[in-house]
Amino acid sequence: MMKSYLDHVRFEKRLASRTCELYVEDLKKLSELLRESGLEPTAATSADFRGWLARMHSTGRSPRGIALILSGWRGFYNWLGRQGHVRVNPVVGIKSPKVSKPLPKALSVDDAVMLAEYSAPKEIDAEWYERRDNAMVELLYGSGLRVSELAGLDIDASHSKIRGWIDLEGGEAHVLGKGSKWRTVPVGTQALQAVTAWLALRQEKIKRVQVVNDKSKTLVHEDTLALFIGHNGTRLTPQSIWQRLKRRSLLAGLSAPVHPHMLRHSFASHLLQSSSDLRAVQEMLGHANIATTQVYTRLDFQHLAKAYDSAHPRASRVPSSGKSSKK
Repeated sequence: MMKSYLDHVRFEKRLASRTCELYVEDLKKLSELLRESGLEPTAATSADFRGWLARMHSTGRSPRGIALILSGWRGFYNWLGRQGHVRVNPVVGIKSPKVSKPLPKALSVDDAVMLAEYSAPKEIDAEWYERRDNAMVELLYGSGLRVSELAGLDIDASHSKIRGWIDLEGGEAHVLGKGSKWRTVPVGTQALQAVTAWLALRQEKIKRVQVVNDKSKTLVHEDTLALFIGHNGTRLTPQSIWQRLKRRSLLAGLSAPVHPHMLRHSFASHLLQSSSDLRAVQEMLGHANIATTQVYTRLDFQHLAKAYDSAHPRASRVPSSGKSSKK
């Protein structure tokens, strides 16, 4: 039966060779378990499968690996059902162990400040790059923006295809986030100063681009309203922002490259450490579900756990062997 099923996925479903190889491995594992239990494939029950999954989990098989194996078995028994070999698929309704989601990576407060206050070495157009990149870092870390939201910011709201703009007088940024939902986030003093310093050099660049570029009329209505531009006067892409931030973090001496979303994570984590106001952080991040925001409470707990381990006199005590010290 297993050989017929593998022929089915190879020649009738025409699945990729790598997928077929994975099915072969899944069925080999199933054959071993059936043989150990003295069962035919059509005689296995849901209780048998639950026992096998529990055994794999106890021996160290990852939840993700178990989920993939279970998916392969489920497909095999679906096929057996269509062929009339089984009346009920014994794998239906069986769930694999829950796959834990990795925590988002966030910077320490010291590393975030180091990145924000980093000054680039003197080079051609060093001041131009420095002011622009500094403003980007301050907005990402100070307002928790997504990189797409940062790239979409304009200097005002006059653009017909507006995706976001910054209001310096109001100390706010208005952004179009996921699900085409608008939200307003505060812009801190440091970020406002950085953006103001950048705007002075940005305006000079726009004027020079308009003089030399034959398509200046097009640029006036589109790229020249972009808050963050490159040397050619066009709007910076999210990919360009990733590259600039990675370069800046390495030059600043951070141990690992920093990407824009890491600063968003840092914004949320550091805010929760100080305020514990989960609802406010949810609003500023633009999360539709508060469960998405709650992951940052786990980051906060890790921070507290590290502080406990390093400071509490009973945290790192080696457990006693149980032998009496009396002689």
